[in-house]
Amino acid sequence: MSQSLTTTGTNQSETGARTALVVLAHHRADSLSAHIARRAADRLTAAGYTIDFLDLHAENFDPRMTVADQPDWGNRDKQYAPGTEAHMRRLLAAEVVVVVFPVYWQSVPATLKGWIDSVWNYGFAYGRSKPRLAGKRILWLGLAGATAGDEILPGMQQLLEAQLSAGLAYYSGFADSRVGLLPDAEDQPQSLDAEGNLVIGEAISGDDRAAHYAAFESTAEGFVDDFLAANLVDA
Repeated sequence: MSQSLTTTGTNQSETGARTALVVLAHHRADSLSAHIARRAADRLTAAGYTIDFLDLHAENFDPRMTVADQPDWGNRDKQYAPGTEAHMRRLLAAEVVVVVFPVYWQSVPATLKGWIDSVWNYGFAYGRSKPRLAGKRILWLGLAGATAGDEILPGMQQLLEAQLSAGLAYYSGFADSRVGLLPDAEDQPQSLDAEGNLVIGEAISGDDRAAHYAAFESTAEGFVDDFLAANLVDA
């Protein structure tokens, strides 16, 4: 470990305490994504984890790549920008990571992509014979506007798993990476007709709306519970 990445926190191997980093990538604090991130944090807390809650927008994370954070292929111990190094320490200190985001164009929002590009950087997340993030576990919770019966969902799941699990987490040494796709995030169902036109249905309201989002929340919590249960089995 380079001196610039000496963690100020503690991890399970040092104290026996469980630590979790919950990352929220949404620009509104009152969004459904923010609500699900808080519910995930509550679930982790109930399971005995100490939570580091990272709201990328609230903390004014700048997703633009800078010269300071550009990889130096000849120096895997390069010290990146102070803010980026701080994010690296937070990621390094976590035993498990849960990332919550809205699905944009079958991918992640720009803020989350910029966080990955800058923080999951050369010499830290990859570029070593033994990755510094080796053995950690991560759950990606993606909120999608598509309806549960939409034919696009299997392809969306496959794309997200290819990008986030195979292309990022496993490449960075994570022992377990899962994508929990949450369709029906919108209160107005969205679909395509036979000619490819977008069809937006009537908004649900009242008791139907309350039941809809209660089920949505339960599904998200189920992903978290299954994720944590798998860790217990593996242990």
